[in-house]
Amino acid sequence: MKKKGYIKRFIPYYKPHAKLFAIDMVCAFVISVFNLVYPFISKEIINNYVPQRLIYSLLAGMGFLLGLYVIKAVLNYVLQYWGHLVGVRIQADMRSRLFNHLQRLPFSYFDENKTGVIMSRMTNDLFEISELAHHGPEDVFLSFVTLIGAFVMLAFINVYLVLIVFAFVPPIVICAVILRRRMLRVFGEVRVAQAEINADIESAVSGMRVSRAYAAQPHESEKFEEGNRRFVKAKSRQYKVMGQFQSSMNFFMDFLYFAVLLAGGLFFYYDLIDAGEFTAFVLYITTLITPVRTLVNIFEQIQEGMTGFKRYCEIMDIPEEAEAENAVIPENIKGEIVFRDVSFSYGGEDGQKVISGFSVKIPAGKTVALVGPSGGGKTTLCHLIPRFYEVEKGEITLDGLPVNSLDRAALRRNIGIVQQDVFLFNGTIRENIAYGNFDATEEEIAEAAKKANIHDYIVSLPQGYDTCVGERGIKLSGGQKQRVSIARAFLKNPPVLILDEATSALDNATEMLIQQALYKLSEGRTTLVVAHRLSTVKNADEIIVLTKDGIEERGTHEQLMSANGLYRQLYEYQFKNL
Repeated sequence: MKKKGYIKRFIPYYKPHAKLFAIDMVCAFVISVFNLVYPFISKEIINNYVPQRLIYSLLAGMGFLLGLYVIKAVLNYVLQYWGHLVGVRIQADMRSRLFNHLQRLPFSYFDENKTGVIMSRMTNDLFEISELAHHGPEDVFLSFVTLIGAFVMLAFINVYLVLIVFAFVPPIVICAVILRRRMLRVFGEVRVAQAEINADIESAVSGMRVSRAYAAQPHESEKFEEGNRRFVKAKSRQYKVMGQFQSSMNFFMDFLYFAVLLAGGLFFYYDLIDAGEFTAFVLYITTLITPVRTLVNIFEQIQEGMTGFKRYCEIMDIPEEAEAENAVIPENIKGEIVFRDVSFSYGGEDGQKVISGFSVKIPAGKTVALVGPSGGGKTTLCHLIPRFYEVEKGEITLDGLPVNSLDRAALRRNIGIVQQDVFLFNGTIRENIAYGNFDATEEEIAEAAKKANIHDYIVSLPQGYDTCVGERGIKLSGGQKQRVSIARAFLKNPPVLILDEATSALDNATEMLIQQALYKLSEGRTTLVVAHRLSTVKNADEIIVLTKDGIEERGTHEQLMSANGLYRQLYEYQFKNL
């Protein structure tokens, strides 16, 4: 998209703050007009008030000028305070839109993009956009009003001197346009390098315990330094182009001032202008050069902001999870799940095939276990039911309705998931359990915790349910995090339950207690269990053995043991030393 396209998309963000923005622009306009008064009064003092000894006129003029400066100070306060507030509010609006958009993006987006890069776009990029939202229109408007006003006032003094000034404008504009193109490219490179560093820091901090456990600090430092060097290299190119831009523009400004002094001096020498006009002319040129310098300096901010907005738009333009037209909101779900010739590959049809031609019927209220070697697609099948990913071929139905015809939120409200990799939010134990049902009462939360065999531990803590679990639940053990996650599922009370290695992080004694709770939770629900520990699936209504080639075996525990196939080999291997 061209720059005009981005500007067109940027303007609507001002609409909710139009009144505040209008106040900001009015203040900028009045200030720019006030800036034009000082040279005019100076001319009158030199040409009239002082030579004619008009002391009262002199004092009146100075009093008027002082009053303007007081008003200007108030306006500058409004400009700085409310103007920045416009930028902050626009930033907040954009951050909210970006966050809500991220909440609805396909899971594949997060598979392919680093958390640190996404964070960089939500923080660094939006900050630069905020600065542009405030300073961009304000400074550009103020500068152009001052430029036009200065040229008009100069024309009243001597039109030929104005033409001399105009002669230097085209080279300045041409130079700025040429260097701007180079700046746009290098500013984008810096943004990418900065995002990569943020991603490396996020990964390193999250994995700090792992890196120390493996004494891998030198390796992590080297990875970081490599990214740091790329950032310095990109930043060096940025400052090189900025240096060329700034030095070129400053030279033109200085040369313009030099030419004006020379031409004005000659005009004064040949009596084409008087002393007051010459003084006013020099002052107006100074007034004119100031906004030009402002425009030159704001060029960097415009580039930063537009680069950030471009990266913002890149995310906002990614299609969200698509909803079916007239999506159905299911009611009274019983839980019959049917896979019909389902195929799926990560990365699309050109990616590695994970599931091919899978067909299974899970009757409502029954428990079906998926077991077998890693890489068979067990967890992927669990992700396809709530539509974390879309099937490439085939169909999945829930109570006879294709899941891709159902409203996503309604579908997911009817599915409870307990995963092997438990994620807890940085909040209290109560808040994390309440994810199962935000409207739950204290009694319901405590009851869910009891069923998950975590209540007694929670109440033994000094702060009880108000205990903070830390980032990713770091303050809890693996088994405790798993039980908090199981409590969520109890609280949600869904008709369909997915247990993906739900007891993998528990010790044997706790596993027995949790397994009993899970059996109770599974009663009357359709339950899909993924497990490597075969002792946890012996009582399933059906066990399906999956390999990379598809379904190897299926049946009850007793049937599969009698078949003397892969299931029996896996089972006996796990228990041969017991």
